[in-house]
Formats: sequence, C-alpha cells, structure tokens
Amino acid sequence: MRRQSERPAPRSLLGKRGEDIAAEYLLARGYEVIDRNWRCSAGEIDIVARHEYSLVVVEVKTRSSLSAGHPFEAITALKLTRLRALAGLWCAAQSHTFSSVRIDAIAVLMHSSQPATVEHLTGVWR
Repeated sequence: MRRQSERPAPRSLLGKRGEDIAAEYLLARGYEVIDRNWRCSAGEIDIVARHEYSLVVVEVKTRSSLSAGHPFEAITALKLTRLRALAGLWCAAQSHTFSSVRIDAIAVLMHSSQPATVEHLTGVWR
C-alpha cells in the first residue's frame, strides 16, 4: 500500500498526463467530457464523452517511445470486450439515455523535446 507522502510511479504519471492530453484533444474537437476514470468492480473507463448524440467511451494509451510497440497495440480484443461491458454498466448507472454508444481509442506518444502526438481512432467498437 502506498503512503500519502510517496509519489506515484512515473508510469502512472505518464498515463495521467496522457489522459489529460486526450481530454484536451477531445474538448478542442467539440466533445463534451462527462466522466473520467470511472471505476466499478469490473474495471475502469478512462474517459466518457458525448459527441453529438453519441456516448463515447474512450480508451487512452500513452507511451514515451515506440520501443514497446505502438500504443494501439496494447488494446486487445479482450480489452475491447471489457470496455463494451463497462460502457453498459456506466449507462445503467446513469439517468440519461443515449441514441448510440461507441468505443474510441486515443494513442498519446510523449516526446521529450516536442509536443505530444495524438492519434484518435473512432468507432473501434460500436
């Protein structure tokens, strides 16, 4: 168990920064971010957003280099299946309904001397 005085691991800081960048990216493109880091016993959704009439569940993967592969490579079929189930659980916990739900993926590549690169795949699962 981590004590309050201890700092988070660099990897979790990288992930948090990547999620912040992804949220800013979505906001700049007309999305409304309505929830972040939503958790339940089945897992976590990084970002829940609204775009036009759709609910968008967003998985964010952040890397500091491509040495371990592209961030999208970490989003497996099992992860997408889990996200689909989490989207249903999130919707069940809300009072509002949406005409459609989709899952998007955002890859954030952090560069040491340049701005981060953001790639956005829409509708990786509908």
